[in-house]
Order: sequence, then C-alpha cells, then structure tokens
Amino acid sequence: MKLILATALCLAVLVTGCRTTGPKFDAHAPQQPTAAPNTPQLFTNTVAQPLRPEWLKPSEEPFRLGPGDKLELEILGRSGTRQPTFVCPDGKIYYDLLPGMEVWGLTLAETRQLLALELSKFYAHPQVSVTLVSVESKRVWVLGRLNKSGVYPLSGPMTIIEAISRAGGLFTSRMSGTTEELADLNHSFIVRGGELLPVNFQGLLRNGDTSQNIYLEADDFVYLPSSLSSQVYVLGAVNGPRTVGYANNLSLTTVIAKAQGTQASAHLSQIAIVRGSLSQPRIAVVDFNAIVTGRAPDVRLEARDIVYVPFSPYRTLERYAKLVTDTFVRTVAANEGGRAVNPAFGGVGVSNPIGQ
Repeated sequence: MKLILATALCLAVLVTGCRTTGPKFDAHAPQQPTAAPNTPQLFTNTVAQPLRPEWLKPSEEPFRLGPGDKLELEILGRSGTRQPTFVCPDGKIYYDLLPGMEVWGLTLAETRQLLALELSKFYAHPQVSVTLVSVESKRVWVLGRLNKSGVYPLSGPMTIIEAISRAGGLFTSRMSGTTEELADLNHSFIVRGGELLPVNFQGLLRNGDTSQNIYLEADDFVYLPSSLSSQVYVLGAVNGPRTVGYANNLSLTTVIAKAQGTQASAHLSQIAIVRGSLSQPRIAVVDFNAIVTGRAPDVRLEARDIVYVPFSPYRTLERYAKLVTDTFVRTVAANEGGRAVNPAFGGVGVSNPIGQ
C-alpha cells in the first residue's frame, strides 16, 4: 500500500507541472467563488475563541520563591548578618547558624516568618529582613522580530505590551525606519502550557485593541515571527515534517512529496490546510486520496499555509483547527526556544527561521 501511494504521489507531482492546479483561495476575500465539480470546498471560517476575562486582570497570587531566586537576608540590629544568598536547586536557603531551610513555594512574608522562628533558637526576638534581589525561577520567553528578544524574569504582573517593551519593542528596519515589513502579526502567538492563546496581535499592536493585552504567566512563550519569510509548514503524519520554501503554483502534492511522503498510519482523506491569522484561522479539509488518484484537482497553496496530515479522523472542525494550530505553535516554540538557549540546536519537526 505504501509503495502504491508513493508511486501515485510521484506521478501526481509530475502531472502538476503540466496541468492547471485547483482554484487559488484568497484568505482576505469576503466570499469564495463557486467551486467546480469535484473541487473541495476549500475554506471554512472557524469560530474565534474568546479570551478569558481573568487573563486581563493581574494575578492576586503573591510571588513565590523558586530555585535560582536571589535574596539578601539580614537580622536587623545585628552587624555582620547581612548576607546574599539564593534558593538552591533543592529548594532550600542556607543562612547564618541555620541548616537548610525549605522555602520553595513560600512568599517573602512566609520566608521572613520562617527565618525569624528558626533564628529565635539562637537569638532573642530576631527581626529578619528578606529582600528579593532578582528572579530566576519564573520567566517568560519573548522572541522574534524584537530589538532585544530573550528570556525575561517575571517578578510581578506583566502584560504582553510590557513584555514587548522590555524586549526593546518591535525590530525597526534600518532602511525604512518602520516595523511594518518585519513582524508578521497574523502569525504571532503566545503559548501557555502547550496551548495557543487566542490573542489577536494585529488588533493589539496595530489597532490598539487593549482587550487583547493579557497578563503573562510564568513560562509563557511569546513569539513574533518575521514577515519576510515565505514558507509552507508541513506537519503531522509525514515522514519528514519541515518547512517548504514558497514558490508560485506550489501545490499540496509537491509539499507532501518534499516532506518525504506520508506515514502508513496517515488519514489521507482529511488533510487540513490552515490559513490566515492564528487567532482566527480558516481551515480547508482536503481528500488527498482523491487528488493522487486523479478524482480531484490538486490544491494550490499560499505562503505561510500550514498543512497538517492527521493520524485519525477529526470530530469537529473547530477542534481540528485547534489541533493544527496547537501543533504548529508548540513545534515553533520548541525550535525557537531551543535556538535561544543554544544557537547550535538542531531543531525538531519543523523549523521556523527568524529573519528569512
């Protein structure tokens, strides 16, 4: 079966060079033209997920210590007791005459009370000062087309706008002095706990829609890709997930072939093509079996399309679109985060290079 599919795929790729591909769909058009017979209905709008109201409010939870956080401790009124320290990987701090004190997960006030209680075994009514010098345990990733992209400590409430400002703002072109052509806001995203949050970066950063300016949490990943890259992303049940450089008349069969074909477990009758803003994606579901057997025309792709080959049938279109976008942003986050830590990182699945 795999040999037959591979042969059919190669024939389909050869045929695409001498026949007209399927209709080109415009993600910005209000309506799609009437489909020809046997042509798949290419695009369906998915329902945009709303932002949760609590995301727009700063957390009332106080800061809690974790490994790597740096402190300065002092017993007030006793000279020579001021000492810098940090929370060790075991979650403990070591100070004065005390053994290791477990502070992982404690607030500064709780840490102060604990130290005063334990130091009272050695001093009469000790008054302890606990100062947070720097945060290492809680960080946010702010990467992409920014002047100072990197990993930043999260010591208190921080919104997306504040995080971008801390990262030096959007990268500015030396030629034009603008950011218009450098950041692809439609494909900018924030990942929390492995899931894409439905933040509209275009509305936030271009239109000033502050209803999109949510507060970040520890380990959030914010990414603003380059608008200069022209790629199609191929994910899912293919033998070599990857990006494929965009060219005119690039077709679905071509990018599947460049991704080394499909796996034996692939569900080929429901390949997804996701286009447009990640916060309001549009999705096409295509029967690839019909294409490779000549029963349906090939599909012409556009730059930044996401092609996803599923392992199993989808249940609802909205869940399918979410599966595709979540898979895409997790893959990009893994690659860009890995390169931020180690420039020699080889990457996993699909690469999404900055600045191309």
